Amino acid sequence: MVSESTIRSNTLPTPAPSILIIIVTWNKKQYVLELLASLSTLDYPVTALDILVVDNASQDGTAAAIAASYPQVNVLCNPENLGGTGGFNTGLQWAFAQSPERYRYLWLLDNDVVVHRRALTELVAILEAKADVAVVGSTMMQLDYPWRINEMGAFLNRGLGLLVLHRHLETIPLWQGHSLAELLTGDTDLTQYLIHCQPTMDVDYVAAASLLIRSTVAKQAGLWRDYFIHFDDVEWCLRIRARGYRVVVAARSLIWHLSAAAKVPTWVLYYDNRNILDLLATHGADSQHLRRIIQYIYKKAVYYYLIGKPDLAQLHYQAVADFKAKRYGKQAVQLTHHYQNNTHIQPVFLDPAIKRILIPWTVNLQATGIQEALVQAQLKRPELQVDCLIPPENPVVYQLPHAHFLPPLSALKIFRWLTYWRLRGCYDLVMQSDYQIIIGLSWLQADLLFINDEGFSRRPPPQLKQVWQATIRWLQTKKRNF
Repeated sequence: MVSESTIRSNTLPTPAPSILIIIVTWNKKQYVLELLASLSTLDYPVTALDILVVDNASQDGTAAAIAASYPQVNVLCNPENLGGTGGFNTGLQWAFAQSPERYRYLWLLDNDVVVHRRALTELVAILEAKADVAVVGSTMMQLDYPWRINEMGAFLNRGLGLLVLHRHLETIPLWQGHSLAELLTGDTDLTQYLIHCQPTMDVDYVAAASLLIRSTVAKQAGLWRDYFIHFDDVEWCLRIRARGYRVVVAARSLIWHLSAAAKVPTWVLYYDNRNILDLLATHGADSQHLRRIIQYIYKKAVYYYLIGKPDLAQLHYQAVADFKAKRYGKQAVQLTHHYQNNTHIQPVFLDPAIKRILIPWTVNLQATGIQEALVQAQLKRPELQVDCLIPPENPVVYQLPHAHFLPPLSALKIFRWLTYWRLRGCYDLVMQSDYQIIIGLSWLQADLLFINDEGFSRRPPPQLKQVWQATIRWLQTKKRNF
């Protein structure tokens, strides 16, 4: 048996194993150029590497920019956006058409990652030393907080149909405050920085943000299931594990990826729910198990009706219907309310119909970048009243000049709900943070403005009838066979 220390101390074989790097991109020109720049710093023989970028019909000049800056990179252009699934399948089909001896490994990468110079070397060393490992993935750090782990592989909670990201959001204290540029040139052996961290660990799946696979195993496993986006790499890894291979994550191979923390799910909810049902059904879930998952999906739909996002609730029903009808791939996802960039918010504050605004402590005016627009609206409209809601038993957070605060909320839930009841009809607009939604605030008989660090969406208040119908629909799933 090869020890973990031996794996790292060994040098790569001569000649180094040949590798095809597959990158899928769509309208992220600058990100993919930064990724290609980081790939040029790899401490891996450049003669053993080929790079294939699959462009999903980008309209931002991605293909031309790559041709100009990296003429050695092969670019395949799809006629339309085929999603992550279609993009990687295009790359895999190209790889499978090559002679078996051309590439020993395939390295799948997201377009918005930056890789450490040793990221690939550490992955190759594991596959070279462990014949029973077919897939190895990098530890994914957060690009916006480069000292924070996003995931070291993940496990599948089959009971709820959820991914459990290993060591999610764990920080590396000695790295805090250091820039990505510093970390890219330093040591990346997380076994030296984290407690109980082994060089490799078996997991259910590793993300295709950085996934190295034996080309022979990839060809045996075949193309990804046509999910369009999300859970496609999970299903592929489960399929490979079912063939008797191991899937592991490497603690010494690091990449940095855009954090999903600031991204609020909208249309992707359809694909998440549809695809997890198919994944579970494909990998052995029986009808009772699937019924429990569908119950959970319908329960989530009730939540979206409660907070005032009925179109997102409908996506859950559409996902279940399409799963039962076996409709996969890209589908026409319809939303009645869309998000706009926060830079376009001022007309909302200048709307003469909006005379009183309630802002809870959960909304960060600086992080969302809307404080200036709100202050300017107050100067132009002296009659505009903005009230700030204070959290229970917490210090007051000042976000506006001459801020007007309501009395602090009670720590007891029943009294908080009494306060919400008393505030009904007092406001024309109630703001809600997409990161911490307060259900009671959605029922103040006012328009709602959901906001996150990137965008906002103005919506009417929820309707009790819709919530009631969704609740009945959820309860009926307990008696229904699917």
